Amino acid sequence: MAPEAAAKDELRLEQRHGKARVRVARVWRQSHDGAHHFVEWNVSISLLSHCLSSYHRDDNSDIVATDTMKNTVYVKAKECGDRLSVEEFAILIGNHFCSFYPQVFTAIVNIIEKPWERVCIDGKLHLHGFKLGSEKHTVEATVQKSGALKLSSGIAGLALLKTTQSGFEGFVRDKYTILPETRERMLATEVNASWRYSYESVASIPTKGLYFSEKFMDVKKVLMETFFGPPETGVYSPSVQRTLYLMGSAVLRRFADVSSIHLKMPNIHFLPVNLSTKENPSMVKFKDDVYLPTDEPHGSIEATVSRITSKM
Repeated sequence: MAPEAAAKDELRLEQRHGKARVRVARVWRQSHDGAHHFVEWNVSISLLSHCLSSYHRDDNSDIVATDTMKNTVYVKAKECGDRLSVEEFAILIGNHFCSFYPQVFTAIVNIIEKPWERVCIDGKLHLHGFKLGSEKHTVEATVQKSGALKLSSGIAGLALLKTTQSGFEGFVRDKYTILPETRERMLATEVNASWRYSYESVASIPTKGLYFSEKFMDVKKVLMETFFGPPETGVYSPSVQRTLYLMGSAVLRRFADVSSIHLKMPNIHFLPVNLSTKENPSMVKFKDDVYLPTDEPHGSIEATVSRITSKM
C-alpha cells in the first residue's frame, strides 16, 4: 500500500487502485515457416500513486482511470511485434505506468498465463492448432519509478501423483490418532510454486529473448524430476514435507538467479477401499490396488526455501 499522511483529521491513508482480470490474447505469425504463436494472459494492475485529493476532496485530477489501464494492456500487446515472455510483458506494463505518469511511483502487475499448447497431429507440430493444458504460469512484477524491480514467477495447479514409493511413519501419536503408519501409499498433490528472481532493477534483467519462458519450463522440469525420481526406480518419499524441501532446494541449486521459492503442496488422499458383509467378508480386500479418490479434507503443507542472503 502507499502510506500518505493526511493532515486533515490527523488520519493516515494507505491506498492503491487498479484494474483486475484484463483478459488479452496475442498471436504472432512467423513469415519464414507459417507457424503461429499464441498466448492468453489475465492481467491485474495495481498502482501506488500520489492521489490524496481524490480521497479528501472532489478532485480526481491525479487518478489514472482503471479503464485507461485496461486499454493500455491491449495497446502494449499490439506494440509487441516480437514474441516475449509473460514476465517481460509484466515488466513492460509496470515500467510504462511508472514512467508515463508523474504521480505513479510503483506499479504491481500480476499475470496468469493460460496453458495453451501446440497440438501434434500425426507426429508433427501443428502450425496454428492449440489445446488447453492444465498448470498455469503466474507472474508478479513490482516496478518502481527508480527502476527498482521485484520479480516472481510461478506455477499453479501442477497435479502430480505416484502410485508407490511413499510412506509416513514416526509421527506424533496420542489419544486422537487413528492413522496407521505405512511405508506403502499413494502420493498425490497439486503443486503451487512461486520463485523470486534475484534481479533488482529493470535494467538488470537478461536480454535474451524468451529467457523467462525457458526458465519456467526448466524449473517445472526440476520440480517434477525431484518429485518422481528416476523413471525406472523412482525415489522414496518419507513425507510431503521432505519431498517439498528436496524440490525447493533442487531449484535453488540448479538456478543461480533464483533467490527463494515458496511451495504449497496439499496432500491429496487416495484412501484404501475395503468392503465386506457378513456373508462376504472379503468383498473387496485392499491389496494396494483399489482406492477412493478424495479432494477434501486434505493435508496442507507449504514452506519457503531460500538462500541465507536472500531478500525475502
